Amino acid sequence: MSADDRLPVALATNNPHKVGEITGLLAGIGVRLLTPAELGIRLEVAEDGASYEANALKKARVLARLSGLPAIADDSGLEVEALDGGPGIHSSRFAGAGADDAANRRLLLERLAGRDPEQRRGRIVCTAVLVTAAPEIREVVCRGEWRGVITEQERGMSGFGYDPVFLIPDEGRTVAELGERYKQEHSHRARAFRALAEHLRALARGREDLD
Repeated sequence: MSADDRLPVALATNNPHKVGEITGLLAGIGVRLLTPAELGIRLEVAEDGASYEANALKKARVLARLSGLPAIADDSGLEVEALDGGPGIHSSRFAGAGADDAANRRLLLERLAGRDPEQRRGRIVCTAVLVTAAPEIREVVCRGEWRGVITEQERGMSGFGYDPVFLIPDEGRTVAELGERYKQEHSHRARAFRALAEHLRALARGREDLD
């Protein structure tokens, strides 16, 4: 199957890190991911939903309508026990609107200063969704999560977001130390998009049957 034969699917994110990660996760299943920029669309959607699912569906619905293509999106967050499940859906703006990853991590470490390892346990959750408008309206929701412990200081240079402070106990290293290959196999996003990939593969296969 050539690139031109693959099913075009709109990817509802402007984050280049996510684009690279999701493109890798969905390689080889018969779809060609197109970003809003590649589609000539300015995607600005307020992620003000009450859940990961609500935020992801909001983005995918908007892009599906604007592009006329099947659209996928995700929303994810870090949930820490000592913070009563926070920052959760506010993870990307934990330190305030416009805050970068480094600022979010600094605030997280400040909030957890002096906490013992049991209180530093948490998980990263991802909800990935697919929205199609033709031949019928359909919405698919898949979820993945990854459990770990928040370190006392940043470790490692790989990845983005909370990767430098999220330690995988069985490995004894942070996600940023384990690297992209490990993350592509084990992460919350990998688990959610592996489940979503089955629906995308079926969608691509159905398109081939119609051609």
